[in-house]
Amino acid sequence: MITFDISQWRAWAPGLQTPADWQAWADGADLPADDGQAPDVGFLPAMQRRRLSYLARMAFAVGWPLAEGIEALPLVYVSRHGETPRTFALLSELAERQPLSPTQFSLSVHNAVIGLWSILRGETSEMTALAAAGDGFEQGVIEAAGLLHEGAPAVLLIVAEEQPPVAYRPWIDDVPCAYAVALLLTPGTQWQLTLGQAVSGQAAPGPAPLPHALSWLRALLSEQTRLTHPGKQRSWTWQRQP
Repeated sequence: MITFDISQWRAWAPGLQTPADWQAWADGADLPADDGQAPDVGFLPAMQRRRLSYLARMAFAVGWPLAEGIEALPLVYVSRHGETPRTFALLSELAERQPLSPTQFSLSVHNAVIGLWSILRGETSEMTALAAAGDGFEQGVIEAAGLLHEGAPAVLLIVAEEQPPVAYRPWIDDVPCAYAVALLLTPGTQWQLTLGQAVSGQAAPGPAPLPHALSWLRALLSEQTRLTHPGKQRSWTWQRQP
């Protein structure tokens, strides 16, 4: 069991930008259709914004406000699928025997987002990029809690996913919409996260109705105090102090 506080959070999805939008969704509204509009990152100069993909813009939109005024803030970035659209575009160019852009290639790797974050913020604290299948959200929390245990006064966790290219959608069924969630974790006992083993012989669960980060956010806004996310090899139980 690990314990921590979550001092602030922010989230973004198409049509869901303000706390009121997210509260309406938690109260039963459907996830809006993706309108293709990327989040506003007007806090960055235009030349810097040009390098950001849709995925990076989501991550920056939710994470940047939480990092304001905090020096030496470690970052844990989680994305199961990463820059899949950018990678698919590069593979398509290879298939057509077209020359590849070195810039596009360098920005397609999984840690490109944290590299850009470090450059644009001038941040040299520890940063980690994770891809951990369906429970990447919890794996990111464990990584962040470890940094708190090592003495960090706060750690920023960002989870972001972009909908995959159409060609990949028969195999990627865990991204109902593009979304990003950011949490600012600090030491404390407000939250408990417990890891449990899956029951031997139990059938593997099917795709979750929501990605874990969005499921957790709905539970938070619905004022649930306990939430369990089943996994293929483990289960994760969240508990909040009333």
